[in-house]
Amino acid sequence: MFRELLISMRPRQWSKNIFVFAGIVFSGELFRKPLAFAEALLAFAVFCMASSSVYLINDLVDIERDRLHPTKCNRPLAARRLDPRVALLAAVFLIVVASPVAFLMNAYFGGVLVTYFILMLAYTFFLKNIVIVDIFALAAGFVLRAAGGAVAIEVSISPWLLVCMTLLALFLGLAKRRHELLLLERGASAHRTILKEYSAQLVEEMISIVTASTIMAYSLYTFFGAEWETMPYRFTGQIPYMMVTIPFVMYGVFRYIYLVYRRNSGGSPEEILFGDLPFLINMVLWAVSVVVILYFV
Repeated sequence: MFRELLISMRPRQWSKNIFVFAGIVFSGELFRKPLAFAEALLAFAVFCMASSSVYLINDLVDIERDRLHPTKCNRPLAARRLDPRVALLAAVFLIVVASPVAFLMNAYFGGVLVTYFILMLAYTFFLKNIVIVDIFALAAGFVLRAAGGAVAIEVSISPWLLVCMTLLALFLGLAKRRHELLLLERGASAHRTILKEYSAQLVEEMISIVTASTIMAYSLYTFFGAEWETMPYRFTGQIPYMMVTIPFVMYGVFRYIYLVYRRNSGGSPEEILFGDLPFLINMVLWAVSVVVILYFV
C-alpha cells in the first residue's frame, strides 16, 4: 500500500519544484546566508508535499477518465491497486502538515503556498475545462513556486525572471497538450473534455510564439535583469557575462522541441529531464555557468 501511495504522490514530478531555488540562486544569496539554503530546501520539501496532495486529489477526481487513457490507466488508483480512501487521507494529511510549516517559516510564504494549493484545486475541478485558461493556470503554478522560494528566504526576484518562468511554463504546458492530442487521437475529448477545443496545428502555432518569446525574454533578462546596483551578474567593461548562458537556453528549448516533434515526447517534462542525456547535460552546464558567473566572476 505504501509503495502504491508513494507512486501516486509522483516523486519524479517533484523536480518541477526546483523553481523554488530560483530566488536564492539569482538573488546572489546562495553562499552568503548560512541558513538560506536550508530554508530553501525546507520550502522545496513543503512544495513537494503540497504538490503531492494535489496529484492525489487529481487522480481521485479523474479516476474514471484515467482508466480510458493508454498510460494513465496504470496509475495505482486507476488500476485499483490503491484504495481511494487511503489516497484521500494522505492528501489531507500532506496539506495539513505542509501549510502550518509554511506559515511558521514566513507568513508570506504560507500565503503563497495556500494560493498555489487553491489554484491547483481550482484547476483540477474546473479551470482545466476552460480553453487557454487551463494552460495559464499550469504556468501560474510554476511562477508561484519561484515566488514562494524567494519570499521563504526573504529576497527579491527580478520581474524579468518571473516573465521568463511564465513563458517557459506555458511552453511546457503547450507541449503537454500536443502530446495528449497525438497520443489519444480521436479519443482525446473522452479523456479530457477541453482537448476538443484544441488541435495539433493550433497548439503548434502557440508553441512557436512562446518559444520565440521565451528566448527573447531570457536574452533581455541577461542584459536588463535589474537595476545596476542589484544586477544578478557582474560587469567588466560594461559586458554582462550572463549573456554567455543564452546558447544553453536556446539549445535546451530547441532540444525540447526536437523531442516533442520527432520523438513524440512532452507528456511529462521530468521524463525528458531525466531520460534524455543531451538535454540533462545541457541543463547541468547552464546551471554551472550561472553559478560561476553570479558568484565567482
